[in-house]
Amino acid sequence: MENKSKGKAVERIYALLDERSFVEIGQAVTARSTDFQLDKVETPSDGVVTGYGLINGCPVYVYSQDAQVLGGSIGEMHARKIVNLYDLAIKTGVPVIGMIDCAGIRLQESTDALHAFGMIYKKQAEASGVILQISAIFGNCGGGLSVFPTLTDFTLMEENGQLFVNAPNAIEGNRKEVLNSASAVFQSKEAGTVDFVENETEVFEEIRKLTQIFPSNYKDQSKVIDCVDDLNRLCENISAGNGKEILIQIADQNEFLELKKDYGNDMTIGFIRLDGETIGCIANKEERISAQGAKKAASFVKLCDAFGIGILTVTDTVGFVAEIEQEKELSQAIGAMTGAFVQATVPKVNVISKKAFGSAYVSMNSKSIGADFVYAWSDAKIGMMEADMAVKIMNPGANADVLKEKAKEYEELQSDVYTAARRGYVDTVIDPAETRKYVIGAFEMLYTKREMQIPKKHSVF
Repeated sequence: MENKSKGKAVERIYALLDERSFVEIGQAVTARSTDFQLDKVETPSDGVVTGYGLINGCPVYVYSQDAQVLGGSIGEMHARKIVNLYDLAIKTGVPVIGMIDCAGIRLQESTDALHAFGMIYKKQAEASGVILQISAIFGNCGGGLSVFPTLTDFTLMEENGQLFVNAPNAIEGNRKEVLNSASAVFQSKEAGTVDFVENETEVFEEIRKLTQIFPSNYKDQSKVIDCVDDLNRLCENISAGNGKEILIQIADQNEFLELKKDYGNDMTIGFIRLDGETIGCIANKEERISAQGAKKAASFVKLCDAFGIGILTVTDTVGFVAEIEQEKELSQAIGAMTGAFVQATVPKVNVISKKAFGSAYVSMNSKSIGADFVYAWSDAKIGMMEADMAVKIMNPGANADVLKEKAKEYEELQSDVYTAARRGYVDTVIDPAETRKYVIGAFEMLYTKREMQIPKKHSVF
């Protein structure tokens, strides 16, 4: 069905949705305020095109801001159109996709515009964990508008987009030329707000991938597809050292959709399919966990749990990053990650691929904090710390030969994978090549899992 709107805003909608599937809602709406001669200004659609359509045959609601109309600024009627879209989406369990290109709040409408911002915040917060929400930033997203993407499930930025609370030049001691804190690179790598940074065409492709693999709402089971890969396929070339590569090896058709790849690089998060079912994955890429990596994992676990997506972790860690800057937020981030794993009631499976030492291992979805199944590769090491470090602490002043002998004894008694298995901390010791077969079996057995938490309002971390 064609519509009469023109310009970049509607072109983006056409580029995203299935051909001729878009139906516009509220095309005739214009600004209502007459202050500052606003009634003399043409405001078609009040600067935002709203409606619904299909992505690969699946329904979505979409809004796209029009920077050609008062800079795409948000006023009363602009906001009402977006709120109306959310009301429809919540009733029907359909995702909302927002395309942001906006000068910010409409100054001519003052408190009406401020109230409009609050109306959208409220609807986004109410929809959180109910329906899928995606934000795509193509132009400016500044000031109060910068809250929009943080209240949605996924945020994508076009390479030249701008996301900021305070513009770079408005920050004391900073200039855009020195540090562009509004840039996609900064928001992706330093702030961790953005899941994908791509060109415009690639942003649309990533949105389509997300809507195909992620549930439309928290009750949606339609994203499970038929698996054409061998469920018992051996992963002959699988090896420890890079959790992302392990996830690729075991995934159906070796497909992995990674999120926030530029932020917290010690931790990898994203989605794979196992026997056609969407699984949220978290894996260590390095041996020590950073505050950024822990925060990244914590928010991802909560997202998966809210939408009923099972969680797979691949653990390979010897501890936490030991740096002064990390100490400022490390304990709080670890607490958030640990609490997220504990409270998640979806199926939880952990694979220990190489090393699992200290409290970092405990916090990475261990049996102690609620993992349903824990598998460990046959050459994995599990314990308090590296054997050579432990014996130095236990035997101060001992010579090298004694320490070497003691380290061998400690490793056999305390760090060997079978020691943990005998104590029930590992369910099964497996051959690495059989990892895919075992994790698929685990999630199939956990498909009907039901778990009730202690009654409470909500946690405080």
